[in-house]
Amino acid sequence: MRKWAFRGLTAPVVLFVLFGAFVWVMEVYPRRVAHPALKLAEGTLAIEHARIYVSPTDPPIDDGSILIRNGLIVAVGKQIDIPPGAPQLPCSGCVVTAGFWNAHVHFSEPKWAGAEFKSAATLNAQLVDMFLRRGFATIVDLGSNPADTLAIRRRVESTELNGPFIYTSGPPLYPPHGIPFYLHDTTPAWIRALMLQPATPAAAQDDVRRNLAAGSDVIKLFTGSWVAHGRVLPMPLAIAKSAVETAHLNGKLVFAHPSSLAGVRVAMDSGVDVLAHAADDTEGIGPGLLATIVHNNMAMIPTLKMFTTTVTADPHYMDPIYAEVRQFHSLGGTLIFGTDAGYMTDYSTEGEFEALGKCGLNAMDVLAMLTTNPAAKLGVSTQKGTVTPGKLADLTVLDADPASDLSNFSRVRAVIRSGRVILQSFRLPRLPHP
Repeated sequence: MRKWAFRGLTAPVVLFVLFGAFVWVMEVYPRRVAHPALKLAEGTLAIEHARIYVSPTDPPIDDGSILIRNGLIVAVGKQIDIPPGAPQLPCSGCVVTAGFWNAHVHFSEPKWAGAEFKSAATLNAQLVDMFLRRGFATIVDLGSNPADTLAIRRRVESTELNGPFIYTSGPPLYPPHGIPFYLHDTTPAWIRALMLQPATPAAAQDDVRRNLAAGSDVIKLFTGSWVAHGRVLPMPLAIAKSAVETAHLNGKLVFAHPSSLAGVRVAMDSGVDVLAHAADDTEGIGPGLLATIVHNNMAMIPTLKMFTTTVTADPHYMDPIYAEVRQFHSLGGTLIFGTDAGYMTDYSTEGEFEALGKCGLNAMDVLAMLTTNPAAKLGVSTQKGTVTPGKLADLTVLDADPASDLSNFSRVRAVIRSGRVILQSFRLPRLPHP
């Protein structure tokens, strides 16, 4: 075999070494800090003359003020002492809530690939467009390349980037031979070969453990996968149970993509914590089953706009899904806000708020979806979810009151995260970071 002159290595060996180095640089190196420390802002920031929704269940405070110090809320009320010279966020006439959550997103679009090496200016613009201008201070990534998600998370927490707090599931687990057709048809074969399709309970356990060891905060299962138009393949119950039990033993939540009655049943019987979508095939899903789901304390992320955007424009297609969400809500089920942004390339939120209104939710129901419900489900109610002294200063500032129109939830003026202003509308004078 012909040898290269350099050190006598053969061409295949050199190519193998180069390929290994490429994989290490692109896939291993970006994952080096899976859980960066939370970095709180230093200094003081004040908001005055705002309408403040402390929580979805408390009456709003009119002409109220908020004082933030070193990343935490230290005072909220109508008459609080603001230190002389404290930086202020202009807010006359604005509405302030706890920071919004989007509990179903993805960093799977090509523009996020190689996030470790993209410029801060490029990533900041993308983070603003996808999350910050929508008011999101916390997000849950439910299936992306960890090399990209973890790189973004590390760069955000170092304050190199302005972005939300990020939870991630790492790669989802699919049923055996159960990659959804809409991914199978658009994904290269070599990537499909790496997608997790555990064939046994032991394999599912191993996949969950690897995800958690690599930095995942939650686990995502496709308990029902659309493997073809009109055909949902459920995950075998024993495999789902093994995955859920392993996640729960490690103190982690499990999200499920259900798709149909069969997928919902697998999710319910295996002990899944959150349905990542409403089931879009609603046949057989009635009040009795929904009551059992509520009794089991399983939450739901409706992702209603996603169906109308990516599945069909037929308005009648949505009627049974609206009914499903409406019944779940009327039975006392916990709803959490999520849009599937990243799979859905239209990031605007007005359509989701409009759809939730069609399901009978009012402004405080939606505010709970955006704040207290996800914070409680993720176990961080002592840190997030309400505008309360002692909690992280994660706040969303709106231009108008959503109590008068749900679409006002999309009129975002500013976002504050851990006491740092990470988004300000062009209408406001720019402030230095506290």
